[in-house]
Amino acid sequence: MSDIAATASKVIANVEKVIVGKRQQVLLSLVTYYCEGHLLMEDVPGVAKTMLARALARSIGCSFKRLQCTPDLLPTDVTGASIFNQKTGDFEFRAGPIFAQIVLTDEINRTTPRTQSALLEAMAERRVTVDGQTYNLKPPFMVLATQNPIDHEGTFPLPEAQLDRFLIRISLGYPSQQEEGKMLERLQHGHPIDDLSPVVTAAEIVACQEAVRAVFVDDKVRQYLLDIIQATRHHEDVHLGASPRASIALFRTGQALAAVSGRDFVLPDDIKRMAPAVLGHRLILKPESRLRKRTAASVINEILTAARVPVMKTVEQDKDHFA
Repeated sequence: MSDIAATASKVIANVEKVIVGKRQQVLLSLVTYYCEGHLLMEDVPGVAKTMLARALARSIGCSFKRLQCTPDLLPTDVTGASIFNQKTGDFEFRAGPIFAQIVLTDEINRTTPRTQSALLEAMAERRVTVDGQTYNLKPPFMVLATQNPIDHEGTFPLPEAQLDRFLIRISLGYPSQQEEGKMLERLQHGHPIDDLSPVVTAAEIVACQEAVRAVFVDDKVRQYLLDIIQATRHHEDVHLGASPRASIALFRTGQALAAVSGRDFVLPDDIKRMAPAVLGHRLILKPESRLRKRTAASVINEILTAARVPVMKTVEQDKDHFA
């Protein structure tokens, strides 16, 4: 676990050379990668969503491709296509950007549902099928998608089934005045991302992904997680609660957060901390609740407040004893 925490610290420190004052979001991005998941960044333009993705990719020795989504983008622009070679008389497969280890899909809601669906197989199964031939994607594979929730003109909102494929959704928000001043100072003579170098290898990330699965989860912590999930399905304001995939996501992210913190066991606080980012985009509220200005965030906060939290009997880091 100390190796995982050390790896995370190196990546976070490197990304923070470019991204100022967003440690929580950088941490959640890394937690997503440790869980072999995918990240959705939803916020207004100009708050460094794309820059965070680029900085994360540069900090890890992985291949990186950027896909700028537009309404005329075709599925083959994502997956690649078979091209006829006149010299050999055969069709040759030209791989698309989805075959990179880190794929940035910028403004994903600006492309059509047909093209959005081209990402589903890759995100769920780590493989791509083109012309009847299946190609496995090289680990560690991750999709980072961005979207603007304000401008709806010419957009195609992601359906619930595709939103559920994203492990975590984050929002960067505006920086404070002090943080923005520091950002301007760094950008005066050039962009710091141009000098950013990898600090960990792809093999190290794969090793961390495997190690995270071994993090211990006590039965009572697991029950606490299930209580939260069940509460989303029976809440009076919720039309569609969290799916079993959400349970797995919350379980895995709790393990990853514990590992990044240097622990080999999950605390209830890990589950509580991850719940808003994991469940926020998965809940569908009733129309009348939305009219009353209820939000998924407020519902999750209400559920977390009401849930009974198991507490440790001792201050010592004893993973086997919960009250």
